[in-house]
Amino acid sequence: MLTGITEDILVFLLAGGQGERLYPLTRDRAKPAVPFAGNYRIIDFTLTNCVHSGLRRVYVLTQYRSLSLERHVRSGYSFLSMELDEFIDTVPPQFRMSSTWYLGTADAVYQNIYLLERDRPKRTLILSGDHVYRFDYRDMLRSHLDREASMTIGVIEVPLGEARRMGVLQVDRDYRVVGFEEKPAAPKPIPGRDGVALASMGIYLFDTTTLVREVAQDAKTESSHDFGKDVVPHMVATGMKVFAFPFRDRSGAQPGYWRDVGTIDAYYEAHRDVLGENPRFDLRDPKWPLYSVRQRLPAAELRTAGGRRPEVYDSLIANGTVVAGATVADSVLGPDVFLGPGATVEQSLLLGRVRIGAGARLRRVIIDRHVTVPEGREIGCDPEADEKEFVRSPGGITVVPRRARLE
Repeated sequence: MLTGITEDILVFLLAGGQGERLYPLTRDRAKPAVPFAGNYRIIDFTLTNCVHSGLRRVYVLTQYRSLSLERHVRSGYSFLSMELDEFIDTVPPQFRMSSTWYLGTADAVYQNIYLLERDRPKRTLILSGDHVYRFDYRDMLRSHLDREASMTIGVIEVPLGEARRMGVLQVDRDYRVVGFEEKPAAPKPIPGRDGVALASMGIYLFDTTTLVREVAQDAKTESSHDFGKDVVPHMVATGMKVFAFPFRDRSGAQPGYWRDVGTIDAYYEAHRDVLGENPRFDLRDPKWPLYSVRQRLPAAELRTAGGRRPEVYDSLIANGTVVAGATVADSVLGPDVFLGPGATVEQSLLLGRVRIGAGARLRRVIIDRHVTVPEGREIGCDPEADEKEFVRSPGGITVVPRRARLE
């Protein structure tokens, strides 16, 4: 049995989002199942946080095109012990409380109230499966208990320009939430800090009795059935004890690294953050190793081919990948990628099982799995040509979809 501070907590990890802003990477898979940094899926960051935080009773609520996500969770986290009451289980919509698919984040929890009634946890942690970060949730739990809160929200300081697409909180000097706006046109800054707002990370810790009451009440209304848009504002407006918990790095001196990778540009920039001599987010943290599915592939290989030596700079190369006389710079190559002689890959992401022909040139490109780029083909070098054939993000990233046939 689980013991200690995490003994009476159940986790609901919301992983059913369609991820329209990440299209076409989400054309065939749920957003949390999109590959990240070669060896991982986006959901691995949140699940790793749960495991290291001692939270090992997790329900992953799935919905949209969930097959690859369910397989990944089943294969990557089977080490948990049912005998010790540990599990990470995927739960598709059950239609127990409604005949509809999940209508919003609060509705997803409402439709699974039976899990709370069956497991009877004292507290419930609601998480999202599409963020990249490291967080020991026990720190937030201690704050929740010390304040005798009904709800605690994980928050992070962000520039005002970024806050417009997030939930923005106003707090008093004790960090009790006194105001909340979802995606405001004019975000309110932190008092005394004009350029910075306090934004929700989509992390909600509830006393379970409060959670059940609030989502059941919300289900009776004509709302959007969303925590940020409906439940949190209602709780704040009615004077309930809602507190914010600031997310800090281990030193406590500055905000920790956290990214919502819900758009192509954010997803691309998050990869940039793991590269270089001093990455903003270091994947090599021996105190917080990342969990995922083990790739049963040989080690990556850099070899001379066609009279050319391979050259690789500031890049991540996953297992099974072969760089044969090619040049790779500031890029991430997923598992089982092959680069032919004279090929050049710059500032690009190849998600896995990609073949790059000799002499091909890629720049600021994301290529999804099972794609072959013909010899001499150039992608990312001519914006006008790319826009006729591929998706291009506002930031100028060209995206080649899964199983695309290129000529």
